[in-house]
Amino acid sequence: MTGIAHNLQAIGKRLERVRGVTLLAVSKGQSVERIQEAVAAGQKAFGENYVREALAKMQALPGLEWHLIGPLQSNKTRAAAEHFAWVQTIDREKIARRLSEQRPEGLPPLNVLIQVNASAESSKSGVAPEEALALAEAVGQMPRLKLRGLMAIPEPGALRERYRTVKSLFEQLREKFSFDTLSMGMSDDMDLAIAEGATMVRVGTAIFGARQDAKSVA
Repeated sequence: MTGIAHNLQAIGKRLERVRGVTLLAVSKGQSVERIQEAVAAGQKAFGENYVREALAKMQALPGLEWHLIGPLQSNKTRAAAEHFAWVQTIDREKIARRLSEQRPEGLPPLNVLIQVNASAESSKSGVAPEEALALAEAVGQMPRLKLRGLMAIPEPGALRERYRTVKSLFEQLREKFSFDTLSMGMSDDMDLAIAEGATMVRVGTAIFGARQDAKSVA
């Protein structure tokens, strides 16, 4: 068993204790060969931060489920709309509208999450919690998008408080928009995030180890 397979098995055992939590393997900066090791161990859903880097991996590894988990620039929306299954970082109506208009008719609607900036960090993307409802109402009307829920990357301090803020918002919006996905938690805090209501965790280091020096291109 490879190190990656062993790591995935260990994480799988941790997730067995809870139900309804999806593991997203963050493959940013990882080679195709290392992603193949994860696929061989049963992992099918992968998260990438950069569109161009992801496209090369998609070509080499067809048939997987790819999530965009990094900020999306306007000039990359067409590629994202055409190739990803999920975009987790919607924080502007303009970006969502471009994705809806550019999603090919032959594909199912693009799954999207609204990114919430629960810690009000100027360096982080995402909408303030009080702005999420208005954005959800706009995105929910876009025909080629399927609004699934919320995503958050809080600052390292006060994680439990931030996660509870996002979970509370998720519950407020859940019934109106039929939300089923709350994406929060990474390698260092996945257990806390799950305890606070995450239904999807984005895990890179705990699966692949320290990121390789592979060049990431936006």
